[in-house]
Amino acid sequence: MQIAIVGGTGTVGAETARELTRRGHEVRVLSRHAPAFPVDLSTGEGLARALDGVDVVIDAANGSKKVLVAGTERLLRAEAEAGVQHHVGVSIVGIDRVGGPYYKLKLAQEAAIRAGGVPWTIVRATQFHTLVAQAFQTTAKLGILPSVSAPLQPVDPSEVGRVLADTAEAEPSLGITQFAGPEVLSARELARRWRAATGSHAVPVRLPATRALKAGALTNPGAWKGRVTFDAWLAR
Repeated sequence: MQIAIVGGTGTVGAETARELTRRGHEVRVLSRHAPAFPVDLSTGEGLARALDGVDVVIDAANGSKKVLVAGTERLLRAEAEAGVQHHVGVSIVGIDRVGGPYYKLKLAQEAAIRAGGVPWTIVRATQFHTLVAQAFQTTAKLGILPSVSAPLQPVDPSEVGRVLADTAEAEPSLGITQFAGPEVLSARELARRWRAATGSHAVPVRLPATRALKAGALTNPGAWKGRVTFDAWLAR
């Protein structure tokens, strides 16, 4: 199949591109600075050419409202004109249970996908191991580590890439697939393990969490699970 990945240079987009290429598909990487297929979701520039002859689009783009909502609507109109048969949206587990501007944008993006007129599947994933580690690394530069009691269920981006590849090869479900990491751990415990694995001397600082986060809003123990734990990812 001819598969286009919007945001194909990002963390999960790049993993998905590698997996689909390995499986023998023709993959187009779309992003603002992609050498072969540069596109701009905020204006629609480059979309018509990039989607010509494409069977499936995986949207792993990230950004502001201009990109996530209006850009998704613009992308779906271009897909409809190009005859794309399946739109795969990448979203986040728990966005319907956690408040905050970004999660509301992701919900609005999901609504745009459902109303976009192109057969679709949405894949919601939990936080990536890379994102969790980057958060700790950022605060550790200030000499501290956030110690939060809220549970998380981080997942390996490469496994998310394989799930997105599987989804692209399947028929549109017109539904939401949930994919999560293999274990639920508190953010406090994840920080402790990151500190031990990296040898960081950052000092843990207790921080509050919302009621929803404490209740596990960003986890889904019943979801389809990956196998790579945070410890295994850190070791690798």
